Amino acid sequence: MGNQVVIITGAGSGLGASLAKKYSENGAHICLLGRTENKLREIGKQLPNNYSIHTVDVSEHEDVKRVFDTIIQTYGKVDLLFNNAGVGIFDLAEELNDEAVHNMIDINLKGTIFCSQEVLKQMKKQDSGTIVNIVSTAGLIGKATESVYCASKFGVKGFTESLVVELTGTPISVFAAYMGGMNTDFWAGIFDEDKTSKMMNPDDIAEIIIENIKPRKNISIPEIIIKNIK
Repeated sequence: MGNQVVIITGAGSGLGASLAKKYSENGAHICLLGRTENKLREIGKQLPNNYSIHTVDVSEHEDVKRVFDTIIQTYGKVDLLFNNAGVGIFDLAEELNDEAVHNMIDINLKGTIFCSQEVLKQMKKQDSGTIVNIVSTAGLIGKATESVYCASKFGVKGFTESLVVELTGTPISVFAAYMGGMNTDFWAGIFDEDKTSKMMNPDDIAEIIIENIKPRKNISIPEIIIKNIK
């Protein structure tokens, strides 16, 4: 991990922040991506090693291209991309307004596609790299009041599985993490503290993901499912 360049979208809190801290502790350079510069700076202050901050709207391909071009020109490579940025608006299907629908599809699905497209160009040049898509169990099963959120995550699942097929036989790995609810700011205003305190710790999820994407001889792990104990 010592000389790795790691890009993490949605790095300002939750799982993104946990991944940033753990990779930084192992000497990687962390590229913190998100929409809010102040949140990224707060996470950066907690990292023991080098990092850079990049504000980006992952739903805008030109903005994604701008940021990835800057990273690649500066550091010359990308070893790991975590497509972690995501948003959820939950209500009955007929009650979701246009803005909510567009936000979930644009950020969760299009954002994952746009970031992967830009990093794949570099990974193919360097003949190495790993893409990790943070999907959620909402990409595996439909849920009440989460219709469009699930639709966006099912889309990420299909995109991820197609990438795995496209990249078969190459040194580039694609990995999907399907996890249940984590105790993060994602649920602010949706669930109370009593509910979120029983959810999974993002530090634990980060450790599980990092352990499963380590390269191993004659072994491929394309996905994992992590569930809450009920």
